[in-house]
Amino acid sequence: FRAYAEAGGKLAHLHRDYTEVAPYPLERVETPGMPLNWRVDERGMRLSADRTSLRYNDWLTLANIPAQVFDYKLGNRSALDWVIDQYRVSTDTRSGLRHDPNQLGEPRAIVRLVEQVVRVSLDTQAIIAALPPLA
Repeated sequence: FRAYAEAGGKLAHLHRDYTEVAPYPLERVETPGMPLNWRVDERGMRLSADRTSLRYNDWLTLANIPAQVFDYKLGNRSALDWVIDQYRVSTDTRSGLRHDPNQLGEPRAIVRLVEQVVRVSLDTQAIIAALPPLA
């Protein structure tokens, strides 16, 4: 029981305070000749076919995404898939309201969030894997 209670505490802290987690060091690949740009564009973020890299925008790709990241699910999608879906520029067809997740105060916020979600996903899997088998 003690191991499960401690794991629950670690998971609660990890998920509650995810914005304070050290970002996972994804490789940042910049496209030569493209101007620096931290904004998610209209095309949105896209995973590569092998799911090891994320096209952030025309200027930046985040590479070396560990495969285990996709094992941690929120419902039927991984946490990273959820972020990719939610953090995109879009316009509601009925209301015309525009959703733009880019934060003017902190231009790198979405990149940092992606790296933190990768870290939380991996750490969550490690905590769960370390649990003793149920009796």
